[in-house]
Amino acid sequence: MKIICIGRNYASHIEELKNERPDEPVIFLKPDTAVVQKQFPFIIPEFSNDVHHEVEVLVKINKVGKYIDAKFAHKYYDEIGLGIDFTARDLQAKLKERGLPWEKAKAFDGSAVIGDFIKKSELGSLDTINFELTKNDEVVQKGNTQSMLWKIDELVAYVSQYFTLRTGDVIFTGTPEGVGKVNPDDVLEGSIEGKKLFRIQVK
Repeated sequence: MKIICIGRNYASHIEELKNERPDEPVIFLKPDTAVVQKQFPFIIPEFSNDVHHEVEVLVKINKVGKYIDAKFAHKYYDEIGLGIDFTARDLQAKLKERGLPWEKAKAFDGSAVIGDFIKKSELGSLDTINFELTKNDEVVQKGNTQSMLWKIDELVAYVSQYFTLRTGDVIFTGTPEGVGKVNPDDVLEGSIEGKKLFRIQVK
């Protein structure tokens, strides 16, 4: 299983972090050891004092594909989910300053929450999915896939130009504005169109 993540796919998030708007999707990977196991909490790593939540719509690949045309990309997934890309922002800032890869800040153990999935047929248009993240019952991130710079099918096609997609691979499609620090005892809950897909406590 590969976890393929897309960075800077919402203009509002690019602006809040004062990043440059990319000309093509930004891709990074997480290993399977990044996944928080079901019913387990997220444990803030010792090497960071500023871990941020980034809620993202997920796509689960259902068959092998390579060099997929965007017009056929919809055939390679039938489930949409929600998750969190936890980011050690302080460490990421240091890595970016030195022009180094982000993996230590983005792909550490427990840095990926993968919630439940919904059949895409239940969601209607995938270009207008509403989703949100609450922290301690307060909405902290709210997004709609309409605001993506690159839509889901475009991302599936683009990623497949570089990586063979296999059954069970998950694509994190980017986060909207509102990212922020998590603290011990925080409770994070994510939902799509009002349906809760995960709940996780921070330790």
